[in-house]
Amino acid sequence: MRNALFTLTCWIFIATASSAQTINLWRGVAPGSEHWTQSEQKIENSPIGTVFIDVVTPTLTAFLPEKSIATGTGIVVAPGGACIALSYDLEGTNVAHWLNEHGIAVFLLKYRTQEKKGDGIPPDLDMDVACQWGIADGIQALKVVRQHAKEWGVSADRIGFMGFSAGAMVTSGALLQGDASLRPNFAAPIYGGPFGKMPQIPKNLPPVFMAWAQDDEQARETASKFYEALKAAGNNPEAHIFNAGGHGFGLRKQGTPSDHWIEEFYWWLQSNNFAK
Repeated sequence: MRNALFTLTCWIFIATASSAQTINLWRGVAPGSEHWTQSEQKIENSPIGTVFIDVVTPTLTAFLPEKSIATGTGIVVAPGGACIALSYDLEGTNVAHWLNEHGIAVFLLKYRTQEKKGDGIPPDLDMDVACQWGIADGIQALKVVRQHAKEWGVSADRIGFMGFSAGAMVTSGALLQGDASLRPNFAAPIYGGPFGKMPQIPKNLPPVFMAWAQDDEQARETASKFYEALKAAGNNPEAHIFNAGGHGFGLRKQGTPSDHWIEEFYWWLQSNNFAK
């Protein structure tokens, strides 16, 4: 009864939203953050657009394509930001709009982030600690999307997960979770992967698409190690390693080969029958 009430409450919230279709990811306080005291902050008009820090209440926002071009495929998208911030536009809304234009639904995940203290990224940041809540939110996001699949016009067996930088670590957590039935149907960790300890890699994982740049000083090693670990476990990920693009390229046009990674991703979706 409680689950049914929660589903009904979520749907009422969605149906009455004027533009964005946003729901809270958890009933009440998200597990593990019951004693958090920080307050979420939204920074607009930064050099990379909207950024969120100190996220306490994780949400999922549905960006749906026109029904006439909808493929039935949906993707949970997790922005990056070292799990202390979220690059919500560059690695979130911009990607959602591009994929919507190609018939793919996007469910933009605003996951919990570690409290930000001071400027920049702490030099002693433990990514396994900082991203644990984001990974939990990513796993929950898959459950929520599949629960609402019919309402959102997607197929429960065509739900992928894409993440950027730290969001790629969230993606890897959702991909590698112990219950194979709850894993995404495909995954796309973009310039990232497990930034902390390499987890155990199962064999027979869903299809994986990866992309990073050779001149990415922040994530090149992490992405390469994850690729090799996937291969060593008997998986066959597709990797696009661009000779230039740096870190955090998102959909920015820099005049580098990485400018067209998302077209490569879309063609890969087509080859795996997840897009028309």
